[in-house]
Formats: sequence, structure tokens, C-alpha cells
Amino acid sequence: MRVSASESHFIVSDEESGGRLDRVVSAHSPGVSRTRVQELIEAGFILINGKPARGSYHVRAGQHVSVHLEPRPQLAAAPESIPLEILYEDSDLLAVNKPAGMTVHAGAGVASGTLVNALLGRGQALSAGGDPLRPGIVHRLDKETSGIIVVAKNDAAHARLAEAFRQRAIEKNYIALVHGLLPQQHGRINLPISRDPRRRVRMTARPSSRHAAPAKSREALTEWTALLPLGPATLASIQLHTGRTHQIRVHFSAIQHPVVGDALYGAPARLRIGKIALPALGRNFLHAARIAFAQPSTGEPIELRAPLPSELREFLHRLSDAAGENFARIDAALAGYL
Repeated sequence: MRVSASESHFIVSDEESGGRLDRVVSAHSPGVSRTRVQELIEAGFILINGKPARGSYHVRAGQHVSVHLEPRPQLAAAPESIPLEILYEDSDLLAVNKPAGMTVHAGAGVASGTLVNALLGRGQALSAGGDPLRPGIVHRLDKETSGIIVVAKNDAAHARLAEAFRQRAIEKNYIALVHGLLPQQHGRINLPISRDPRRRVRMTARPSSRHAAPAKSREALTEWTALLPLGPATLASIQLHTGRTHQIRVHFSAIQHPVVGDALYGAPARLRIGKIALPALGRNFLHAARIAFAQPSTGEPIELRAPLPSELREFLHRLSDAAGENFARIDAALAGYL
């Protein structure tokens, strides 16, 4: 095995052939726990012949395995000077328009550059929330999803907001561009979601197969309104009634309409209109556009909206040009949702 300060490499031997990837890597990584090896696999830091694989994958003799020994995130978030767009703030909470590409808090392979780091960098008082890596965090958005996220400044506000989320008393609306033409003006997807037993970085709305370990499913309900067909895609407004991990992405993939740009859930790298291939978006076309809830201390209603990011508007301009669509119709379709 060849080792550097942050990487190790080895070739699978004949004796190791047929063994599970996580067990084989553990055997080659003294001082690295099996749990940490599994975390690195899920984060995509362990590759076979240059490609990620599941921990349960059975290796073959001669394969090249590279292990990127990323350190675990620090035990407490540190302040960093990162600009944020604040949409609303009072003594109990603030709301941020999170850009795509920013992780909400530290996790496997991510220790800096997060929303939490940025909040602490502005000298922000945050609720403890029970986790030193997630102060203030009541709910989350995926890294490549932009839009509104609400942050608690104190423990009382955190508890009340968390309970409102549990009671489904908070309205959350998203704007998405999905592949294909949605079959009707309004619809709902009521499919339970669980961790994908074969690819642990994904969730799934399909039941476990007889060859995979059963996974615990949780109910999930998504409603949608088709706003405008755009060539081979549909612009849609989506309302979440539950808050499962990757819920919108999983649900629309399950009905064969994956979110544009979401390669993890089956979207092609580029959207095509006839012979025209649009430039790759580089993120998911999914934006948390609106949230409505009661102020945790006073009960006064708060409704917040976040404008569509410039990269998504630019993508819609390109799409409308390729589809021969007047962009004014897109603005009209989005009116009232942003």
C-alpha cells in the first residue's frame, strides 16, 4: 500500500477478492475506525478505479482503491467571514437566502464554508440546538438547493419552531424545473421515503428488494402545480407537507420527472431540445421560494419570499430561447410564487 499525508492507495489482492469494500479498506487503514471508513465511502472519498462505490460492494483482484483520508469535522463550528443575504431578522430568528453550493452545517468531508460558519462569523447569537456543529439550525436545505432557511437565535425559539415543523404548521413552497411534461395541472406524490440500501448517499421511494436489507420508511407527501411547459421540461411550484431528506428530488425521480441538474436522482447532465444541448446547470434547479410561519414569541404571521437566483433565471432565458418561448410568459407564470 502507498500512503501520503492525506491519501492511501492499494491494489486488491487475490486473497481479498470478493470481500466487502468497507472491510478491505479497514484492513488497509490501521488507526481508522470501521465507522469512519463507512463515512468516507458515503461521502465519496473512497474510489475503486477512480469511481465511488458502496461499502457493501465486493471488490475484485487487481482493482485500484484510493482512500482520501479526510479529517472529521471539528467538534464545534468556528466563525468565518462569509457574506450572507439576510431576508428577515428579529430578536428570536433570522431568515437567510442560502445560495446553491453552500452546505448548511458541517458533516462528513465538510468542516468549513457552511451556513453555520457564516452565521457565527457575523457575531450571531444562535440557539444551542443540542449539537455544537448545528447551532441555530431548525431545518435544512440540500447543498445544491438555494432559498430560504430559518435560523433560531435562542433555545426557546428553536423549540417552538422545531415543534411547528413537526406539527406541519409551517408552509414551504419551492420552484423547480423538472424533466418531461407533467401529466396534469395539479398533483400529489404520496410515497414513503427511506435510505437507499444500495447507495447510502441517496434516498429512495421504492421498497427494499429481497436482495437488500430492509430500510425504515417514513411517510412523505408532496403537492405540485405545473406552471408552464418549457420544451422538454416543466416549470412547477411545489409544496412540501413533510420534510424528508431529498424529498422533492426523490419524489419527482420516482414518477420519472427528475429535477433538472440532479444527476444523483437520474437527471441527464445536460437538458436537450432537439439537437440543442443547453450548458450544464451545475446545480439542481430547485429553489425554496417561500415560507410562512408564526413568530415563535408573538404568534404573529410571517411570510417570506426569496427571488430566483441569477443562474436559474439565466438558465430559463437559454431554455426559453431554445424552445421559442417568450420569457415574459415565464415571468407571468412565476408571479405570485416568488
